[in-house]
Amino acid sequence: MTDPRIIDLQKSGNCEKAFNAIVDSYSERLYWHVRRLTGSHEDTNDVMQDIFLKIWKGLPSFRGDSHIFTWIYRIATNETMNHLQRKKGKAGLDVEVADAVLSGRIDDDPYFNGDSLQRELHKAIQGLPHKQKLVFNLRYFDEMKYEDISEITGTSVGALKASYHHAYNKIKERLEKIFIH
Repeated sequence: MTDPRIIDLQKSGNCEKAFNAIVDSYSERLYWHVRRLTGSHEDTNDVMQDIFLKIWKGLPSFRGDSHIFTWIYRIATNETMNHLQRKKGKAGLDVEVADAVLSGRIDDDPYFNGDSLQRELHKAIQGLPHKQKLVFNLRYFDEMKYEDISEITGTSVGALKASYHHAYNKIKERLEKIFIH
């Protein structure tokens, strides 16, 4: 279902149908967005429940000031980042150690079915600072425009381009060290 149709359903007071359309239209994309950030199928499932609960609660008050997909992605991104911060806090890990743990999860993930290059790419992405990881994932995997990413993250387009450029160079450097040298 198209976003304008979802908004029409929501504005006409049919939030249940609008919510079901959101779930049908965005579940898979959101799953992979969250999964790339958490690195874990189990964590992703936990976060997805929180995301859809927040969408359900917020849908009646959605004003349409933004596109529905950027509103949903903003919720998903914020919930994922909050989850990761809570998890780091509970484990008593500093940021670098927590990122190393996330990177190591890829090797232990029974659901990962990529080749060695894909595995190393995902490990390199997990090793990025959070903002760079987020921007890289939204731009590279979700193929979003910088303007949409700006709406999701509240960051200027120029800063997003710089973050993507830095992320790209870090990933390239890591993969070259592994596969070229």
